[in-house]
Amino acid sequence: MDDRVAQLVDQWTRERPDVDVATMATVARLLGTADLARAAIGTLAASYDLTTAEGDVLFALRRSGPPYRLLPSRLSAALLVSSGTMTSRLDRLERGGLIDRTTVPEDRRAVAVSLTERGREVTDEALTRHMAAEERMLAPLSERERRTLDRLLRKVADGFDERVGTP
Repeated sequence: MDDRVAQLVDQWTRERPDVDVATMATVARLLGTADLARAAIGTLAASYDLTTAEGDVLFALRRSGPPYRLLPSRLSAALLVSSGTMTSRLDRLERGGLIDRTTVPEDRRAVAVSLTERGREVTDEALTRHMAAEERMLAPLSERERRTLDRLLRKVADGFDERVGTP
């Protein structure tokens, strides 16, 4: 990636010397690294016949603690998706035997989503593999460098919308 990024910056510097492209290399590396990380996580999810979005649902249920049950509206809010999108994800996970939908005893109109035993096992195994992949992603960095990177990324993210705006 470095050679391509350096070439990109050199080309823009040559073609538009009037524009300061100093930040381009950093942002290009940040975006390129994010793409590589997303691809690795997608490959891991696919090994379980899941999308990353479906994995996010399973992880949200698992980290909610016993009994690993949430209302679909809570899942939608936590994952920032519409109820229609969540329904599609839940349908597929239910067909795969990873979740169950059950009526809430206190309000029989409401339906809760729970991890099945198989869903919990798959989620636990996937999390272990996911964390190992993240460890490999950051292996070139020392612990101190990781903390510094985390601090710097937080600093960039804080107030991003106010500084840059959203499309």
